[in-house]
Amino acid sequence: MYGNAGAYNAYNQNNIQVESPYKLIEMMYEGILRFSMQAKKSIRENNVEKKIYWINRITNIFIELLNSLDMDAGGDISHYLNGLYSYQLQTLSEANIENNEEKIDGVIKVVKGLLEAWRETTKNEMD
Repeated sequence: MYGNAGAYNAYNQNNIQVESPYKLIEMMYEGILRFSMQAKKSIRENNVEKKIYWINRITNIFIELLNSLDMDAGGDISHYLNGLYSYQLQTLSEANIENNEEKIDGVIKVVKGLLEAWRETTKNEMD
């Protein structure tokens, strides 16, 4: 599903030490959730600069997740995630243009589901 070396190397270059590639994916999902709350707050406060900053942070994580997918080894799951992540990027772009918190809520809902599923499927690897 994921070619963990790419994501792992990118984060190591930023001096973030991660115990495992499984934990890295979890941290990326958690980052999306945190940054999404900040983006929503910025929309409510009409702070365009901060809104763009936070949406760009979320976008960068989704791009890294996309780049980390191993389309050959991951099979159907990788193809599904590729489409799902791409759709989230489109939704974020619309949220940015429209100042639409509900679109960000949609991204949050999807990522919460992904995070829960990721934790469930990787709990043995992360222990």
